[in-house]
Amino acid sequence: MRYIYALVFIWSAVTVTAQDTLRVMHYNLLNYGNYTSYCTTGNNNHEDKDGLIRTIIDYELPDIFTVNEINRYEFYHNRLLNSALNTGGRTWYKRGSISNQALSDLVNMLYYNSEKLVLKSHEVVQAQLRDIDLFTLYLKTANLSRGDTIYLHCLVAHLKAGSTASDEAERSVMTTNAINYLKMHKQAGNYLIMGDFNTYSSSEACYQDLIDLSNGAFRFFDPVNKAGNWSGNSSFAQVHTQSVTTASNGCLSGGGMDDRFDHIMVTSQLINGTLGLTYVPGSYRAVGQDGKHFNKSITDSPANTSVPAGVLTALVSNSDHLPVRMNLVYNDGSPGAIAELPFFSNTGSFTTAGGETMVFFTAKTNTSVSLEIYATTGQLLTSLSQAATAGRNEITVNTSQLRRGVYLIRISDSRWQTALLKLVK
Repeated sequence: MRYIYALVFIWSAVTVTAQDTLRVMHYNLLNYGNYTSYCTTGNNNHEDKDGLIRTIIDYELPDIFTVNEINRYEFYHNRLLNSALNTGGRTWYKRGSISNQALSDLVNMLYYNSEKLVLKSHEVVQAQLRDIDLFTLYLKTANLSRGDTIYLHCLVAHLKAGSTASDEAERSVMTTNAINYLKMHKQAGNYLIMGDFNTYSSSEACYQDLIDLSNGAFRFFDPVNKAGNWSGNSSFAQVHTQSVTTASNGCLSGGGMDDRFDHIMVTSQLINGTLGLTYVPGSYRAVGQDGKHFNKSITDSPANTSVPAGVLTALVSNSDHLPVRMNLVYNDGSPGAIAELPFFSNTGSFTTAGGETMVFFTAKTNTSVSLEIYATTGQLLTSLSQAATAGRNEITVNTSQLRRGVYLIRISDSRWQTALLKLVK
C-alpha cells in the first residue's frame, strides 16, 4: 500500500540530499554465533568474526547491510551491531526486528544507516524451510515533509542448499511463495531481493521464478545481466562468490572460487529510476573478487589487489562467501515523489446476475491499464488490458467461470501503480 504522510519532520541527523548515494551490501556470515559439530568455537568463533566483519564494514561502509546465517537469538544480532558496525566512532547503525516463523537455527537480518533511512516495517513473505524477510525503509529527504516519500523494499532470502533435484524444487517453492505474496499484498515499487540463493545456473526454477515476465511489476532483473551456467565455469569468474578458499578448515567450504550463490536483484523501477532511486551502472560487484582466482583461494597468486590486504584477509577468514554490493543514487525532486505519480482512487466492483463483473476506478491521468484476477493461492486466473482516461473508468470482465469464493483483483497502470480489490462470489 502507498502511504502519503503530511507530517513535518525535523531531523537531528543528516538527511539524504540531491545526488546522494545509498550503498547496499549483502553477506552470508557463515554460522555467526551458531555452533555445530563442524563450525565450532575453535574454527568459527563469533568473537573472532566480530573483528573480521568490522574490517569489511570499515572498508565498505554500507548504508544497508543484509545478512544470512546469524544465530536466531537476539544476543548475537545486538552483538554484531555493537561490535562490528557501531564501532570506531560510528553510532548511526540500527537493525530490524528478528523473525523466525520457520523455526530455523539461522535467520536473516537487516542493518541500516539511520541518518539516511527509517525502517518502516518488517514482515515475513514466506516461511518454507527459512523465512524470507521483507524490510521496508524510506529515505530521510528534504522533500519528505511535503509527502514525497521514497521507499525501498528489501527482501532477504537464504534458499535451500544442495544440487539435487529436490533441493532445486525446494528453492523454487520458496521463491514462488515470495512472489505470490508480493502479487497479492503489495504495490509495485523499488524492490531488491538479496541473499544466498545457492544457485548453480540461471536456468534453475527458483531463478526463473524471479525473472518471469508474468510477474509484471514484481519481475526481478540481474543488474549485471550475467545469466548462464555459473558453476565451475571460468567465463563467470568475475561474479563468483563461493568458495573463498581451496582448503576447508572444517567450517568453511573449500574448492576455490567457482560458484555464484550470492545475488542482489532489482525491479525495473530501480533500473529506470522511476521512483526516486536508480541503480548505478557498474557499481555491482562481489567484494574481493578480481576475476583472476577461478578454482583458487582469493589469496593465491596472482596477487589480489581488488581490496586492501587487511580486507582480503578478513574475507578469506570470516566466511566461505564473498559479500555482494551495489549503489543506488537518489535524485532530490525527481519523479520518484509519490505525490506526483498517477494513482487509482474510488475503486470498487460489482457482479451482475449474468456473471460479469464491473470494475470501476478513478485514474489521475490518461494511462494504459491491466486488470488481473488471482485466486487466494496466488494463481493468476484471468487478465486483460485497455486504455484508461483521467477520471472515472469501468472495465467489464467475464467471471462466470469462477466458483464461489474470494478472489483478488489487481489493477495496474503503465508505471505499475497498483490498486487491489477483493472480489467475493
